[in-house]
Amino acid sequence: MTRSAGGGAPSGRSRRNFAGTRPVMDDVARLAGVSKQTVSRVLNDNPAVRAETRESVLEAMRSLGYRPSRSARSLASGRTRMLGVISFDAARFGPASTLTAINTAAQDAGYLVSSIALDTADRDTVVQAVDRLSAEGADGVIAIAPQRRVGRALAEAHLDIPLVVMDNVLGDDTPMVTCDARGGARLATEHLLGLGHRTVHHIAGPAGWASAERRAASWRDTLERAGAAVPEPLAGDWSADSGYELGRRLARDPDVTAVFAANDQMALGALRAFHEAGRRVPDDVSVVGYDDIPEAAHLLPPLTTVRTDFQEAGTRSLRLLLARIDGREEPGAAPGPVVSVIPSHLIVRRSTGPAPARDRS
Repeated sequence: MTRSAGGGAPSGRSRRNFAGTRPVMDDVARLAGVSKQTVSRVLNDNPAVRAETRESVLEAMRSLGYRPSRSARSLASGRTRMLGVISFDAARFGPASTLTAINTAAQDAGYLVSSIALDTADRDTVVQAVDRLSAEGADGVIAIAPQRRVGRALAEAHLDIPLVVMDNVLGDDTPMVTCDARGGARLATEHLLGLGHRTVHHIAGPAGWASAERRAASWRDTLERAGAAVPEPLAGDWSADSGYELGRRLARDPDVTAVFAANDQMALGALRAFHEAGRRVPDDVSVVGYDDIPEAAHLLPPLTTVRTDFQEAGTRSLRLLLARIDGREEPGAAPGPVVSVIPSHLIVRRSTGPAPARDRS
């Protein structure tokens, strides 16, 4: 098929340009009968280009076998098509899963990702990471910022390119993506109370982590609304080791029949502690975790947990960032900061069961 509009390209044309080398943007423009600027607009999906002109340019590209280089796209659009990601504690399941989803979504959108994993959350380290990504020419940045002080440091960094933050609030119009930690903790606590347990003990995450604070606050609120006693929470550090040590303390108390751990790793440690103490799960003690790590279904017993869709969190943060880069708003967005909440779901397995008969409320 041939096209005549604007000197359309015959489909049998060689995939080399007129000098016998690899085709460049000038060759596409010449074959399509348009300017180089029009080819640039087509590459960047400019809505001002007429449909027939766009098709003529695309046909010329196909005929020549033209593949635009990243540098050509950058020159045409004034963008590097590179995005920055700042993450903290990137080896943990949640941040690692989110980062993988961001990378996949960015690749699908034609972007590269430059990631910086922070070992510490102090202000200088965060500012240095922001400065480095700015110097690399990042079109925008996603910050996986679970600690409150990381959010404060980002706010002080005064980033002059679009920013999306996860699990934190900067107090301005910066879009935020967060998982529903309050809803998830409520589901876990209500599940245990619904099984007849008089109260629920909590192995919390470390202080200063937004998600840990939200889960602990919701656990407390749910107990208070139910008229149940509120035990003193025990703070862990997200590791199975801390869950094990705190689980040993709980195992010594015969009145403990239900435990909600703020993540699955700490729940795993608690399961071992109860087993070693001769406390059967779930006959004597019920345990609920959080995150639904891949191993949760294969523990003994399989772990009841709250599932967080980290893949959706990463994909949604990327979508929000690209909308900001393009100067667009999410459909139906209300005025003010955009807060996108990923729902949580309770996954019931065999680590939870009815309270022992003597302890049922």
